[in-house]
Amino acid sequence: MNVTIIGTGYVGLTTGVALAYLGHRVTCVDKNPRIVERLAKGEATIHEPGLEELLRRAASHLRFQTAIPDLKGQGVVFIAVGTPTKHNGDADLQYVDAAAKEVAERIQPGARLVVVNKSTVPIGSARHVEGIIRRSLEGRGTEAQVWVASNPEFLAEGRAMHDTLYPDRVVIGADDPAAVGLLHDLYAPLLEQTFAPPVETPRPERYALPPLITTTPTSAELTKYAANAFLATKISFINEFSRLAEHVGADITEVARAIGLDTRIGPKFLQAGIGWGGSCFGKDTRAILATAKSYDYAMPIVESAILVNERQRLHVIDKLQRHLKVLRGTTVGLLGLAFKGNTDDLRDAPALTLIEHLHERGAVIKVHDPVAMDNARRLYPELPVTYCCDPEALAAGCDALVVVTDWPEYTRLPLGAMKARMKGELLLDARNLLNPESAREAGLTYVGIGR
Repeated sequence: MNVTIIGTGYVGLTTGVALAYLGHRVTCVDKNPRIVERLAKGEATIHEPGLEELLRRAASHLRFQTAIPDLKGQGVVFIAVGTPTKHNGDADLQYVDAAAKEVAERIQPGARLVVVNKSTVPIGSARHVEGIIRRSLEGRGTEAQVWVASNPEFLAEGRAMHDTLYPDRVVIGADDPAAVGLLHDLYAPLLEQTFAPPVETPRPERYALPPLITTTPTSAELTKYAANAFLATKISFINEFSRLAEHVGADITEVARAIGLDTRIGPKFLQAGIGWGGSCFGKDTRAILATAKSYDYAMPIVESAILVNERQRLHVIDKLQRHLKVLRGTTVGLLGLAFKGNTDDLRDAPALTLIEHLHERGAVIKVHDPVAMDNARRLYPELPVTYCCDPEALAAGCDALVVVTDWPEYTRLPLGAMKARMKGELLLDARNLLNPESAREAGLTYVGIGR
């Protein structure tokens, strides 16, 4: 099937590469010539395990260009552009609107297309995009069959290729059976798992075929917001209990394990730590609050999830100050910049919050990240930090170290060698990633979250 994808961020690029690997003819469009040039050479523009290998493997079915091609015949067009947050918390649709107008201008007479909102967009966006396209076609006098559908993504950064190839479910929101049929044909290799799994992203053992959920565009749009709001709330829930665990002398990791074995709860997203970040949870929780507000409806649970998350980051600063007594003049080493492991994404990264508050309180800040330091230098050239090439260099002269990002590499830190180069001995594990006993054996004072 012919597929056109507008936008090559996390969602657009992973979707395009996966569909090309499945055998579809995919054209990815991005207005940035530098991004297009790199992708055309087989260079991934984001850090995502397995992406670059699959990008090269699917090259014969992939094209990258800066302009939307003529849209003729039968096919699917994905709109996967950014939806930044407006001042009132709602999602800004300016890029979605621009993409919809450009798509409409490229639709040729006789085309039979499904235009899919893949971006996370406010409720009613499918109808909104359909109106833009319909008015454009009428103005041009172009006869074509065009349906607009909502097909939200549920991928997690750091495992986006895995989540795209082996989804828990596929949700299609469309009013016309013809649109559902075309999208069913598009996703058939995923729904039936008839493709050969790539070596870099193997199929999980005992993986069950994903169900196809068909519903209205409105229900599909709300599903995406409900999913992200629930996951954000689950993280904030365990973080709130982690603070109580510190007061009463419990270990939140043991509490989380015990309640996670309850099949009604499950173990995922019960890892207490510094809180959530990234491009989704913060943006989407605020957007759904803005939607609710437009209906004069309060959502106190979602509001509280945001408040707890903000408080959790400051809790890490408070713990540092409690142990070091005075932060001014101390040297603090941060292990991790990306908002989570296996990605180079710095959007709403907790590390940036820590850097801001440590700098305000007069601390000297050193940082290390296996992947995200180049992004930090490019995006935040004035960041008041010293970049270090490895964890041992980071530890040199530090009064305290803070594990900020849950990189797998950090579970194998040379703690003894790092302690030998430190000025102090405090190790604040803001992800509960390390073994406390191993840290203590290395001569470090281990402090976790809720432990």
